[in-house]
Amino acid sequence: RTIARRISALRSFFKYLVREAVIEYSPLTKVRTPKLEKKLPAFLDEIEINELLAMPDKSKVLGVRDQAVLEMLYATGCRVSELVGLTLERVDLSNRFVLLLGKGNKERVVPVGHTCCTALSTYYHVRQQLMLQYQQEHDFIFVNNRGGRLTDRSVRRILEKYINMLAIHKNVSPHTIRHSFATHLLEHGADLRSVQELLGHANLSTTQIYTHVSNEHVTNVYKKNHPRA
Repeated sequence: RTIARRISALRSFFKYLVREAVIEYSPLTKVRTPKLEKKLPAFLDEIEINELLAMPDKSKVLGVRDQAVLEMLYATGCRVSELVGLTLERVDLSNRFVLLLGKGNKERVVPVGHTCCTALSTYYHVRQQLMLQYQQEHDFIFVNNRGGRLTDRSVRRILEKYINMLAIHKNVSPHTIRHSFATHLLEHGADLRSVQELLGHANLSTTQIYTHVSNEHVTNVYKKNHPRA
């Protein structure tokens, strides 16, 4: 990837030099960019996700907050930047919708499940308690232990904490939860176009990386549909 990026930069630079008549031709004309291996995104299976969502101690203030954070990540498939930037007016608990602000300031409406709405409703009381205690005033939904706005790094630490407690031997980040969200939707029959809308991808080709499915799912589909399985 580094080589490909450098070749691309050099190719653009030499094109500029040719256009400005500094040189006659680009020495990179016949240099090919190496073919990049497409790696499938890591994801958690449904059992692992359920175990993760059950980990926070809801008898503690930050446990309630953590529960809401994890539920929101999995319920909407949002990016971590979209999560920490979420404000109160962008969540409609009564109609169970959230308005996410994605890349390029593009907005998208994503439905939110009952479980996530319940977790958020419970968390709102905790949020108010923390903000009053530390005299904070802002509209961001997710807060730290002093009532300030939660950061990207803090979300990663929260997730890392519970992954370590579960002893899951995978490199898990908030984006892994987003991958899991997309994978589980497709495994349960969602069409790729709908998943594209939910993820906020501009191009369907970006979403197509999620068309991988687990070996277990492939086996189950085969057994269910092949006449001589």
